[in-house]
Amino acid sequence: MKFIVVLSLLLLLNACSSAPNGDETLQTAARDKIALENSDAVKSQLMQLHKEWKGTPYRFGGMSKRGVDCSGFVLLGFEQKFGLSLPRTTDEQSAVGKSVSKSNLRPGDLVFFKTGWSTRHVGIYIGNHQFLHASTSQGVMISSLDNSYWKQKYWQSRRL
Repeated sequence: MKFIVVLSLLLLLNACSSAPNGDETLQTAARDKIALENSDAVKSQLMQLHKEWKGTPYRFGGMSKRGVDCSGFVLLGFEQKFGLSLPRTTDEQSAVGKSVSKSNLRPGDLVFFKTGWSTRHVGIYIGNHQFLHASTSQGVMISSLDNSYWKQKYWQSRRL
């Protein structure tokens, strides 16, 4: 009986280990897929991602084609197309990689928005002032950074 209690405690302690922060959470799962530095190839993969997910409805906490939220879509997209593991939440994703100015964006950069007092939104830049994201109103779609709503809400960009 003591053995089972000790084993249970050890398993519980292992399960409660803290997650790494910042760049440490950006793990390479299968980096052989495509280099993020290759803008044309990245854009091609992102357009394929859009084709596969277009219209998928927004669902807070969702992680499937039945419904996905913005950070879940970004996480799944980078995993599927580039073999990269990202953190789950927008807040955590906003801390990975390095800051990049809006004027120096390239395909594959993450773009972040402050959509409310404490609400954040994330998408993936695809070029030509456009980004791919899971919109709360229209699901997975492409939007323009020049759109008056997104222009006003823009917060920061990160390069992985």
